[in-house]
Amino acid sequence: MESEGKRPRWIELVSTILLALATVATAWAGYQASRWGGEQAKAQARANAARIEANRAANLANGQTQVDVATFIQWVDAYARKDDELTDFYDARFRPEFKPAVDAWIATRPLENPDAPLTPFAMPEYELSATADAERLDATANGEAAKARRDIDRANRYVLCVVLFAASLFFAGMSTRMRSTAAETAVLVIGCVVFLSALAWMATFPVSASL
Repeated sequence: MESEGKRPRWIELVSTILLALATVATAWAGYQASRWGGEQAKAQARANAARIEANRAANLANGQTQVDVATFIQWVDAYARKDDELTDFYDARFRPEFKPAVDAWIATRPLENPDAPLTPFAMPEYELSATADAERLDATANGEAAKARRDIDRANRYVLCVVLFAASLFFAGMSTRMRSTAAETAVLVIGCVVFLSALAWMATFPVSASL
């Protein structure tokens, strides 16, 4: 059995290099894990902000629809009774987004045409910009939430690399404590394999380097 003092110099050299490289790789993986954690937090914040704005837009659209419904009920009653003066009164108070739908609905002659839509709200001309804004903001929120989930996955993978690099550091350190060259070599090889495997895997990860 070889003594510790007779350890081949190449083992010490490889062990020292592995310790240095694994230390740097651990620091880099930890930094990237922190960076992607920050990216996730920012994406989640943007998603939350977009959802709040989407809810506001949806509430506005609901309120506008209620106004349109209330005005239309009064108007259609006057229209059915052929009260032109009252009909014109309510017609002048239709919201700009609602009036094109009413005009298109009237053109279908709803009192005479059984195939006409039941209300102007079923007409393609009835479009609310607030509803479009709510849909757009909701899509933005979903996109940002997807980015947040992606960034969490990236941060977790970097954390796993930190663990693997720490394992290679352990094996590199243990290789100097073995009492035989065979044991030293075996432990050092394991450390190198773990390090190189983790390094190759980490090389496939995206890098967050924005300030």
